[in-house]
Amino acid sequence: SDDLRNMYVKPVQLKAGRFFSFDFKFETRHEVKNFDADQAKEQVQQLLETHFLQADLFGLEADSSLTIFSSGKMKLKSRKIAKREAPDMQHDRQKKRLLNPTEVWWFQLGLTDREGNILPSMQHKFKQINRYTEILSGLFKSAQLTDKMRVVDMGSGKGYLTFALYEYLQNQLNLKPLITGVEMREDLVEKTNAIAQHSGLDGLNFALGSIAGFPLEAIEVLIALHACDTATDDAIAAGIKAGAKLIVCAPCCHKQIRKEITAGAQQHPALQFGILMERQAEILTDTLRALIMEYHGYKSQIMEFVELEHSPKNLLLTGIKSATETDKESIGSRIKSLKQEYGIKVHFLEKALGIEPF
Repeated sequence: SDDLRNMYVKPVQLKAGRFFSFDFKFETRHEVKNFDADQAKEQVQQLLETHFLQADLFGLEADSSLTIFSSGKMKLKSRKIAKREAPDMQHDRQKKRLLNPTEVWWFQLGLTDREGNILPSMQHKFKQINRYTEILSGLFKSAQLTDKMRVVDMGSGKGYLTFALYEYLQNQLNLKPLITGVEMREDLVEKTNAIAQHSGLDGLNFALGSIAGFPLEAIEVLIALHACDTATDDAIAAGIKAGAKLIVCAPCCHKQIRKEITAGAQQHPALQFGILMERQAEILTDTLRALIMEYHGYKSQIMEFVELEHSPKNLLLTGIKSATETDKESIGSRIKSLKQEYGIKVHFLEKALGIEPF
């Protein structure tokens, strides 16, 4: 189908033997089909020819990425990672949660009752928090962080994700993280600090402040999942300046680049319709963010939240600090070329970083 957006494949063990489960993500639905090894190979080859220009393979000790260019040429990159656990191939297993709903803080945060049962009205929220944690867990392992990592969660709100991260890192990975949630609403800061103290979470605290104004010392992880418009750029810039090994943002409200696209560029056929102009502005905004992060030595990636279908803004922009030297000349040229094509004079991330526009 033409509205196929993504495809995720995992091995499963069925009564008939080992198969591969294909989860096809369409614009408004998803379909799951199982194929044997030969059929799976045929499906992947066919879809790489007709639908997709990139494929990512996640292994136990290394990840690989295949990129197909418009010329037909292909490029395969591989990199070693911290060793992953082998996936559970039980097809109909009960999904393992990374978070324990019986922990006292979930009751105090209003997601469970006193016995640790998730409230009916919060079932979807708890599932969402688990999904966030699952995504971040893979990024943490890839970034190879230290045992006493310092994490800053910009715009922590009610603290759901901040508490989830602390619980996962401490209880699942046996680490001793130092996590700070930064929030502008004083009442939420007071409430979440009280819950953390009552729960005995010594390495978790919340501070009053904004993304742009909060002073950052050396940190390993910066997270900003509720940063609107240019606040996302403030968060990325703060992470880069602080030397973060991992930056995770969920961009939304892409207004700045929409205003920057010049009248001449708007004559492009793809930009003659308002809705397409908005979408193209979103794509340009996040593409330039990813490229600027790469310019500063990060391996950037834009991924999709698979299970958050209720949210139209379901992209995640991540950057892992690379150990290899960056080809700044090549990346800078790509940034400059893309900006010139659409008449963009400056991206707000350039301002936030205090650098000359490309």
